[in-house]
Amino acid sequence: MEQQQIDALLRGSERSLGKAISIVEDRAPAHRGLMKQIHPHTGKAQVIGITGSPGAGKSSLVNQLVKHWRKAEEKVAVIAVDPTSPFSGGALLGDRIRMHDHDADKGVFIRSMGTRGSLGGLSEACQDTVRLLDAGGYDRIIVETVGVGQSELDIMKTADTVALVLYPSGGDIIQAFKAGIMEIADLFIINKADLPGVTQLRAELEDLLHISSAPEHRAVVETISTSGEGTMDVITALKAHHDYLVKSGEKHERRRRQLESDVWRRVTERLKEEAAPFVAEVIKKADEEDPYELAEAAVAKYEEERKGVNVEKRSSFTRERPTPR
Repeated sequence: MEQQQIDALLRGSERSLGKAISIVEDRAPAHRGLMKQIHPHTGKAQVIGITGSPGAGKSSLVNQLVKHWRKAEEKVAVIAVDPTSPFSGGALLGDRIRMHDHDADKGVFIRSMGTRGSLGGLSEACQDTVRLLDAGGYDRIIVETVGVGQSELDIMKTADTVALVLYPSGGDIIQAFKAGIMEIADLFIINKADLPGVTQLRAELEDLLHISSAPEHRAVVETISTSGEGTMDVITALKAHHDYLVKSGEKHERRRRQLESDVWRRVTERLKEEAAPFVAEVIKKADEEDPYELAEAAVAKYEEERKGVNVEKRSSFTRERPTPR
């Protein structure tokens, strides 16, 4: 990506931003250089994760939140992580259809991203896209995930604040608790609060939070996203949690943990790529060996190869050194 386009991205150009996101999604050769250049311009935006089961009304709620922030003249970006189409390989654009109110608004950027088989419920390129949006000057970045389940725990590696959207008759809340979602959520939003069963749902939720010894900063709010009722309660709760993160130093600590997780993932990817030929070699020759023995053999071959490369580098260095007088 040319420097002129990167400069335009930093000034908020949607066209340059869209091109940069495509580079990140495709893992193009320019990807690493691009992320290195924009990194010093990141760290200012509030990143909010919205998760919950399909049909909870996440997109309608996000639509209302965007309306509020735009009235305050804040720039807002939404990453809607959709299921990947098994036919085209692209994202199913349901969320963008539901948020069409902001199509003509230059202060709102909406991007659908396919999970592309990612087990974490988020696209592999999602974290880099968040950084691009942050560098592009967006004040609020919302990451709306595809659904709820144990695989959705990856949202905590990206967002500052995680909001779980629930609704009456939306399934057994204990299952969500068992999956670990309850433990990572910072805010609980009971949507469709005009339906029967809200009181029971809230009581069950508060009981579970009490049992799990949840921190005091976790709030429970009720909304009706189709009408916008309760939106201000969500806005207030999100601000309160963000203020808590900043004041307590937890925001810095979360960002550090996210960085560590991201570094480990990329180191693992790199090592996996390098070790792939050796794994393929031992598998090809495998007969009755168990996977532990095969793994040890692959690692041994990989280490032997690395040792040979290092020896070659040292010998080359020795040959090139001038003879001391």
